[in-house]
Amino acid sequence: MMSRLMQVHKSRIVRLMTSDPSKTTVKAWARLVRAQIKVLGGVEADLKQAGFPPLSWYDVLLELRRAEGGLRPMELESRLLLAQHNVSRLVDRMAAKRLVRKRAAADDGRGHMIGITEVGRDLLRRMWPVYRRAIQRQLGSKLDAAETNRLATLLNKLLEA
Repeated sequence: MMSRLMQVHKSRIVRLMTSDPSKTTVKAWARLVRAQIKVLGGVEADLKQAGFPPLSWYDVLLELRRAEGGLRPMELESRLLLAQHNVSRLVDRMAAKRLVRKRAAADDGRGHMIGITEVGRDLLRRMWPVYRRAIQRQLGSKLDAAETNRLATLLNKLLEA
């Protein structure tokens, strides 16, 4: 009996994995991607207009501030909100601006740690008001509290899957 249940369960999983998405699923996917591009583009434009670097810089600085002792490059990459395909080049550009510093890892002579500098902390503080207003303009002003909560819940389902 148990093996028959397992076969039925496996059969359903295989059908779910190999079936084509519904038209509604494709529409939702396209809208999700377009919404991300539009919202991020708006936020980036607001930061640029205010004379700030890209949002990825804010993202790096925020994660480094949260990790008080610094992070290894792989740890940093795994924590970033935005996809960053070459963290080492981004960190090098930020280090050249004295926003971050690299130092040898105490427990591993080959690796290094990345930490935020006071210059980086200052930039993070100055960027936040512009970023905060951009989030409100791009998202908060278009959805009421219930819609925002529902969106967060739905997106969390995708993140947890």
